[in-house]
Amino acid sequence: MTSDEVRRALAEIDRDARARILATLARRFGDLDLAEDVTQEALAQALLTWPKTGVPESPEAWLKTTAKRKALDLVRRESVLAQKLARLRIEEERAPVPAGLEDPAALAASRELDTVPDDRLGLFFACCHPVMSPEDRVALTLRFVGGLSTAEVAHALLVPVATMQQRIVRAKKRIRTLGVPFGEPPRAELPARLAGVQKVVYLMYAEGFARSGGAGHVRDDLTAEAIRLARVLRDLVPELASAETTGLLALLLLTEARRPARVDAVDGRPVPLAEQDRELWDRELIAEGLVLAEAAAGSPGAGSYAIQAAIAAVHAEAVSFGVTDWDQIAVLYGMLEAHEPGPVVRLGRAVALGRARGPAVGLRLLDALAADAVLARFRPFHIARAVTLEELGEFASAAVAYRCALELPGNEAEDGFLAASLEEIGGVSR
Repeated sequence: MTSDEVRRALAEIDRDARARILATLARRFGDLDLAEDVTQEALAQALLTWPKTGVPESPEAWLKTTAKRKALDLVRRESVLAQKLARLRIEEERAPVPAGLEDPAALAASRELDTVPDDRLGLFFACCHPVMSPEDRVALTLRFVGGLSTAEVAHALLVPVATMQQRIVRAKKRIRTLGVPFGEPPRAELPARLAGVQKVVYLMYAEGFARSGGAGHVRDDLTAEAIRLARVLRDLVPELASAETTGLLALLLLTEARRPARVDAVDGRPVPLAEQDRELWDRELIAEGLVLAEAAAGSPGAGSYAIQAAIAAVHAEAVSFGVTDWDQIAVLYGMLEAHEPGPVVRLGRAVALGRARGPAVGLRLLDALAADAVLARFRPFHIARAVTLEELGEFASAAVAYRCALELPGNEAEDGFLAASLEEIGGVSR
């Protein structure tokens, strides 16, 4: 086997698998920096070993076991073996390293392959430890358990990349200093960490729904994993099946129902909601989501996720874009702002009011938000202004707004859509 073939095999190990490896090591050794280092060392070892032995039957298991052994060796060299082994109870699991690091997949499959389907959700709860700030909990979990890059986490949380890098470094240092455990917390502590886990699942789905970078517009692996975790979260502990947990699942299902119509089958570019073929929407997901959204709205403690599910339900029930009840959506956004005040919610309400009362009203409301620093670097804000200006026939100003959107980070498919929209109104695409 050639080195190029090995590199291709490693490239096929998706970020989700690498995140599982990293998460397992972090939980086992309690050190994110160590977990990152030995994961990279295992990948480097694969480049040396696999050309001689071939790609193992389970590359993920091979990498996980190899990384674990490298971590153990590093622990020994740091002269803290007794303390670490006593805490981790792993000395009896230490098997002789096969000559040439032969495929340890069978060993790994029996001990370390994460066969428990809820294991990753447990790690979400672990990373939402109360000693960290809410912002650091979410950032850390998205980065190391959700498998997002630092740039993707920054995009999800609407902060500059440099700020996010500093936040992650600070969070890792705090975890190391305080000795925060990475194991799943006691069942009694789960409710207190629920909000942080809900937000991570929500942001995972949001990144998959419209990628912050890369070629494609969506990442189906992320959206599917977020929905799976939302289902597990609702079923995990009976007392966690609250209005918000139910609302989160309803929101994701109702949004995912539009997936078949959201991307053009020819060029992969996003299709605006107004132009989507609603016959392609998944009616089974809509039916399930509507039942859950109704249950969430009628339950005590309904908050931001239940309200967002109600907004998604209004869209799902509309037989066409033109008959959408935008007044009701605007009211729901007003309710949402009481629970989750922020520029993105205000943007959603401005768009809804513009649809309900006309583009002139919408433009006035959007322009009133233009000074917000977060929205200034938020691509959907500039797209909303461009579309509204185009509807008003102000094509020169619309072109400026499209160019502003194109200057901000986004995926290549969305770039193509924006460039085509700019050309249609007589602008110049890049």
